[in-house]
Order: sequence, then C-alpha cells, then structure tokens
Amino acid sequence: MRDFWRSADWLNRRRLNAYPKIFLTLYAITIALYLALSTGMVDPLNRPVGTDFMNVWAAGKMANEGRAAEAYDWNKHRAVQNAALPWHNGVEIPYYGWHYPPMFLMIASLLALLPYGGALFAWMAATLPLYVAAVRRALPTRESVYLALAFPAVFINLGHGQNGFITAALIGGGVMLLGTRPYLAGVLFGLLAYKPQFGILIPVALLMGWHWRAIYAAAMTVALTALASYKFFGEETWLAFLNSLKLTRGIVLEQGSTGWEKIQSIFSVMRMWGGSIELAYAAQGLFALVAAMAVAWAWKQKTDIRLQGAVLVTASLLATPYILDYDLVALALPVAWLAACGMEKGFRPWEKTLLMAVFLLPLLSRSLGMLYLPPGPFVMMLLLAMSLRRIAYKN
Repeated sequence: MRDFWRSADWLNRRRLNAYPKIFLTLYAITIALYLALSTGMVDPLNRPVGTDFMNVWAAGKMANEGRAAEAYDWNKHRAVQNAALPWHNGVEIPYYGWHYPPMFLMIASLLALLPYGGALFAWMAATLPLYVAAVRRALPTRESVYLALAFPAVFINLGHGQNGFITAALIGGGVMLLGTRPYLAGVLFGLLAYKPQFGILIPVALLMGWHWRAIYAAAMTVALTALASYKFFGEETWLAFLNSLKLTRGIVLEQGSTGWEKIQSIFSVMRMWGGSIELAYAAQGLFALVAAMAVAWAWKQKTDIRLQGAVLVTASLLATPYILDYDLVALALPVAWLAACGMEKGFRPWEKTLLMAVFLLPLLSRSLGMLYLPPGPFVMMLLLAMSLRRIAYKN
C-alpha cells in the first residue's frame, strides 16, 4: 500500500482524462438541481443564487446611485440587499459584507447595471475563461482544460459567485508573461490590488528577480486604479473603506463570523482550536515569514519560472490570514506548473500523491474543518516544500 501511494503510477493520462469528466458530470447535476429548486434567484435556504456575489452587486448599485461610500456601512448595504430579490417571507436574510478597496467598485458598478441574475452570469462567464486560459498556458496538454474545470475550487467559486477565477488569472498571467512581456505582467500584478492580501509577496519576488519593468508597471497600475476610483467615487469612499477595516478585521477574521472551517489560514486553525487572537497572529506571522523567505530564495535562483511561480502562488496563499476556500482556485496554478515539470523530467516519490491531495483539498477542506481537522495550511506547506525541493535539485 505504501508503494501504491509513493509512486502513484496508477495516476496516468488515461485516468486524468476520465476522472475530470466524472467530476464535471457531478457538478453539472448538482448545479442543475440547485437552480431547479431556486425561485427568482433565491435558493431554498433564502440565500441569493451566487450567495457572495450579492455584496458585489449591492455595492455596485449603491455606487451607481451616488452612494459609493455607504457600501461600507453595513446597515445601509444590507438594506439594499434586502430589497434586491423576492425573498421568502418570514425567513431571515443572510448579509454579505463588502470589504474590497474602492477600485473594485469600478467593476461592481458596471455589473450592477444589469439585473442581479444577469450580472452574476456575466461575471462568471467573463472570468472563468480567463482562469482556464491561465491553467492551459501553465499545462499545455489536452487534459488541462478538463482538469482546470474539474478542480473542486471552481465549483465552490461558482456557487459563491466569487472572484477566485480573476485572482488566479491575474497572478498566473503575470508569472507567465514576465519573461516576454514584463510591462503587461506588471499590469496584471498591479490589478491584483483589488484583493491586496494576495499580492503582498509579489514585490519580494519581483525585487529578488530584478524584474524592474514589471515593478514599474505594477506600481503605476495600482496608483492609476486608485486615482481613478478616487475620481469616480470621491475621497469619502476611501475614508469609509479605511474606517471599515477595523470592523472587518474584528468581526470577520478575529471572531470568525464567516466560519473557521471556511477560512484556510493557520490563523483560523489556531482560533478554531481555541487559541487566543495573539497566538493566532503569532502563528500567522511565522507562516508569513517562512513564505516570504521561500519566495525571496526561489526568485533569486536561476531556475524554471514555473517553479518560481509555484512558490509565489503557494506562499502568497499561506501568508495571508484571510483566505477562503473559494480562493483556493489559485492552487490550480502550482499544480499545473509542477505537473508540467514532472511530465518533462519525471516525478519524485510522493509528488503525484501530493498533487492529487492539493487537487482534492477544496472539496474536503470545509468538511474536515467542521470536524476540527483543517488540512488547508498544512497541505499548502507541503506543496511549497515540493516546489522548493525541485528548485534546490535543479528540476
């Protein structure tokens, strides 16, 4: 049995063709049943179809009405959500908070020009192909499209109407374009400022790799998008965002109102297991330090950009205390890069098994978390170690 998992020779291309199609069939059946049981974009549990997307649409609607700053007022933002759909009478309506920087309001306001259902469809239809294209470029094989779509985080992201697709596309595209189109790569990295917790290690990577043109383009992109949002929505919107950060940190992160099992960081693990806020921050700080050191070392080497990208993406996910299971869409990138390297140069013992575990992680993380066995940060740490080992041994 040990040899069965150590080599995982049974995980061959024939099975990689078959297994994703099974996953996709199950996803399609589940989505069809869910939509059939929903009425007026409201599901049987009185949640909006696309759940979290409601916060984006409501914030965009407020921005279009000249009330952008009020999107950061939870009571006023909730009032817009309460009036958005034909909710079931007598059932409490869940609230979906808006926590993004004002530059994302520019996208939200465009989406809110459509009815809620149309906006949700447009957002998923626009961002899913970008994610698939990023994975396809990372792993240019005939199986890659099916594997990208079958990745369980895709199903979770679709169910939540979230932005995991665009996050993965931006960071994956940035990494793959660094060598040929550094300015465009920098623009993609800069656009990631809409979700800044995933971009904190990008400057470390670019500085260690001496990618000065990408650094310039990224800095200009952040500055210009921030200035554009300042012009469109006013100083008061930025002040409202900054003032909301303390409440967001306290309620959503430190108190875990989102649910500890949904948050995939070591911070959440410590809080789930009864640790104090101080202990949780200390553990998160240690993980972030290890992640930053890994990125700095990997990007200083003369090595395959795919391995450096795997280190950057995995370390970025480990470094932030606030990462939800739908954000794990980005893990498709290191899986694809490492799989491509393995196909070219051979797989080391346990590597196929680890890549399979990472592939299944989004499917199991929430359920295991509810049993107080959260696997997320530990599996990602093993993936980081695998990437670093390949760099160290020059393959």
